[in-house]
Amino acid sequence: MIIEDMICENIRNTPPSGIRKYFDLINEMQGVISLGVGEPDFITPWNIREAGIYSLERGHTQYSSNAGFIELRSEIAAYQRRKYGLEYSWKDEILVTVGGSEAIDAALRVLAGPGDEVIIPEPSFVAYKGCTYFSRATPVTINLKSKNKFRLTAEELENAITDRTKVIILPFPNNPTGGIMEREDLEKIASVLRNKNVIVISDEIYSELTYEGTHVSIASLPGMREKTVVINGFSKAFAMTGWRLGYVCGHPEIIGAMKKVHQYALMCAPTVAQDAAIEALKNSDGDVEMMRKEYNHRRRVMVDGFKKAGLECFEPKGAFYVFPSIKSTGMKSDEFCERLLMQEKVLVVPGSTFGECGEGFIRACYAASMENIYEALKRIKRFIEGAR
Repeated sequence: MIIEDMICENIRNTPPSGIRKYFDLINEMQGVISLGVGEPDFITPWNIREAGIYSLERGHTQYSSNAGFIELRSEIAAYQRRKYGLEYSWKDEILVTVGGSEAIDAALRVLAGPGDEVIIPEPSFVAYKGCTYFSRATPVTINLKSKNKFRLTAEELENAITDRTKVIILPFPNNPTGGIMEREDLEKIASVLRNKNVIVISDEIYSELTYEGTHVSIASLPGMREKTVVINGFSKAFAMTGWRLGYVCGHPEIIGAMKKVHQYALMCAPTVAQDAAIEALKNSDGDVEMMRKEYNHRRRVMVDGFKKAGLECFEPKGAFYVFPSIKSTGMKSDEFCERLLMQEKVLVVPGSTFGECGEGFIRACYAASMENIYEALKRIKRFIEGAR
């Protein structure tokens, strides 16, 4: 028996995340400055941690309902209403998940299958394409362009839709580019979708990290709420990556189907994390704003630093990444990142990891201390000057 042949073909043929090999390399190196990990460098605010501690002290260690604590779902509903003008019922339109990643996986399992097409604008989060393969659907990519500020245009979407299209993923604010969609952009996208039998999965995990204007959800536009699945969570805005807590809002039929997947695969999200999240939603707006302001400062420093190093750099409007072009160096993304790591001990991620159209770019995360950002930019500038 050949064990490899026993593994399902769609899993066997799905490539592992291209980011992991770089993290494996830095585990063997000393003195590396990492701008590669997409998570806040802030510690979870104390009041949230204290709520988690108190949860344990109360012995709150049993299962919750499959959908999550009623109080948490009520607070999520209030938060979505207060922040984004979205109305969802805690009873049957909200599901608490183990991170936003589970929500992506469950949504695609429920909505897409063999013969279906899932439209994925790229560059974007690597899990979208992987989870599409897991559902046995076919990913159809749209190459976002720097000249369009990495926004999805209505024309691009219209040209990509076929009779097999089942789902379109909207990954904004975007990882890795930092691009956003403003209301007028979304209105054009909505006009394409309103009369089509296509569901939108809107991944809004970086919604709080919007630096100019206010985040707008496509679900808030006329005719789009019932055909949009909104994914969000606590990892980025509240610096709670290790707590593994996300949520999804949408039509009761879709949420009900996702809850079936959640029931059998995971049962429920961690109860300690749920108690902490209730506190986060109730009393942590100030902490979120403090972190957003600090990221905004770092964003400007990073963009300026890459430009001074001689690289063309799109100014991100959301998330906590910059996505400079390294085409002027004559190096491919992988070569640039490997040489930078080995010569200057700075970790950034190849743009090609996030889709073929990301070739010629790198992703650098500014969720790092100012001290490390300044030092990394100095090393990057030195590396580029040496390469030329």
